[in-house]
Amino acid sequence: MRVKSSLLNITAGIGNQIIITILSFVSRTVFINSLGIEYLGINGLFTSILAMLSLAEAGIGSSIIYNLYKPVADNDRPKIMALMNLYKKAYLVIAGVVLLLGLSILPFLDVFIKDTAVEHITIIYLLFLINTVAPYLFVYKYSFLNVNQKNYIVTAVFSVSSILSACAKIAILYFTQHFIFYLIVECVISLTTSVILARMVDRMYPFLREKLRTSLDPDTKANFIKNMKAILLQNVGTYFIFGVDSILISTFISVAAVGLYSNYKMLIDLCRTFINQVFSNMYHSVGNLVAKESEEKIYHVFKVTMLLNFWLYSLLAIMLYLFIEPLILVWIGSQFIMGPMVVLILILGFYERGMRNSITMVKTTAGIFHEDRFVPLFQAAVNLTISFLLVQRMGIAGIFTGTLVSALIFPFWTTPYFVYKRVFKQPLRHYFASYAYYTMIAGLTAAGAGYVNSLLPSGGLLWLLLKGTLCLVLINAVYALLFHRTREFKYLFGIAAAILSKMPKPTQLIARMTKRDRQLEVSGNK
Repeated sequence: MRVKSSLLNITAGIGNQIIITILSFVSRTVFINSLGIEYLGINGLFTSILAMLSLAEAGIGSSIIYNLYKPVADNDRPKIMALMNLYKKAYLVIAGVVLLLGLSILPFLDVFIKDTAVEHITIIYLLFLINTVAPYLFVYKYSFLNVNQKNYIVTAVFSVSSILSACAKIAILYFTQHFIFYLIVECVISLTTSVILARMVDRMYPFLREKLRTSLDPDTKANFIKNMKAILLQNVGTYFIFGVDSILISTFISVAAVGLYSNYKMLIDLCRTFINQVFSNMYHSVGNLVAKESEEKIYHVFKVTMLLNFWLYSLLAIMLYLFIEPLILVWIGSQFIMGPMVVLILILGFYERGMRNSITMVKTTAGIFHEDRFVPLFQAAVNLTISFLLVQRMGIAGIFTGTLVSALIFPFWTTPYFVYKRVFKQPLRHYFASYAYYTMIAGLTAAGAGYVNSLLPSGGLLWLLLKGTLCLVLINAVYALLFHRTREFKYLFGIAAAILSKMPKPTQLIARMTKRDRQLEVSGNK
């Protein structure tokens, strides 16, 4: 059941991501051509500032969702209702706090914005703020679908919403070049989507609307508060690791430089989001697994997810390193290129962070929040220190170097340590031996793919597609050759074979269509 739910969620997520990827390219192209690089920079900057304000939410959702796994698995409705009631109250407070914090920043916007000709900055910022605050009033409801492994419903609704939003915004930019109207439409569609999902949850789980007759036991409350505090500290640190890049670039360089970086960030984030469609939809299945199964079973599933994690992240890291700048060159021109040093550091950061995905998933679903609560704060301090020092010498590359180095000093070591000690009860050297082996294979494969790529001519979209396809096939062939005998690969291959076996064959489809046509003919002759 867990595998079936995960596969359904993953399929829906990947289908959604393909659509969103296509629309993102079209939307970004129209945005740049209609409004220019400075508006793109403002868009990225305000997104980063409001991500900082959203730290008020950090810890609430993850802590309550962790506490919901067992009651949902046991169908303990009184406890589910008590937790959901707490969730609702918490998010009402969060919405108010984020709104007040957002309004308090208004007088200081000039500190973050240097040398821009963008008008109506205050109105633009307020629309960003509204779009950030409004969903908090409803998010507690549709998160319950995720705990029940029904992510595909959320994905489907957001897919339709994203398509409508992207098409509407593209039309607005193309015909009016009006950024404020663009943001108003985004706010309206976002709020409508949240309301629709909340109504769907009410219909699917009517017991959630019943009057609460029980309260949470003291142990659950104490555990919730402890985990919430720990996750809050972690997310504060995480923001100052990953969320301040645009603010630092705007402050030390320019808003236009934020616009340049945002194109690279968009492409990297599209790849990360694509992979996350696989892992986020496995996330709640792993949470269910941790709540019910033995250490050996959890460890086996982790090793399978680590292989899948390596395969996907290293594949996309190599492809990004080889093709991100040629793609930008063909797509929007040489004036948007940032250089090979920036690309290398960004891709190394993408790979390092991505390789922690599977171990972090086990850590979170096992409820390991308190033990490493201060690690992101230490990492953030190192990140900011290195970024401040190197931005003077290396420019934008120095900011990204700080992020990479701080990650290698802290979570690279601490995350697997706590999981192997608390959950697997296995020697930590097993993790790093696998990590080193995988990374060596990725490095050699990248070198081979780069050599093959260098032998082919460059120039134009057609050659870019041909080279990309060749490298994609080559990397996957190398990995299949190296891993096809492993237990983890056989497990994944078995799942893939089971899916394919359930799909109708072409001859079956033709037979069904022929039978349907005959039935229609018979009914039509009556």
